[in-house]
Amino acid sequence: MIVSNRWITGLSADVIAELVAEFGSLWHERHQAKLTSQPQKRAVGAGAKRRMVFIDRLLATLVHLRHGVTHDVLACWFGVDRSTITRPL
Repeated sequence: MIVSNRWITGLSADVIAELVAEFGSLWHERHQAKLTSQPQKRAVGAGAKRRMVFIDRLLATLVHLRHGVTHDVLACWFGVDRSTITRPL
């Protein structure tokens, strides 16, 4: 697992847990505020579903910063399309 392998992310699982605890709720609040501030173009629940939760986005960012892997590699590793990796938070 990515979290348990310090070589991959450069951080211990404890530090990653602290990051998730500190920033996860802030990210969720920001995401919800962005959703509610924009006028609805589609019915509620319509459209593409987010396949990467906050922890996956955090891990993808850490791996990218540590190893400089391309978005194509990250997309393959996390089992998502490249556009999902490049989509802004």
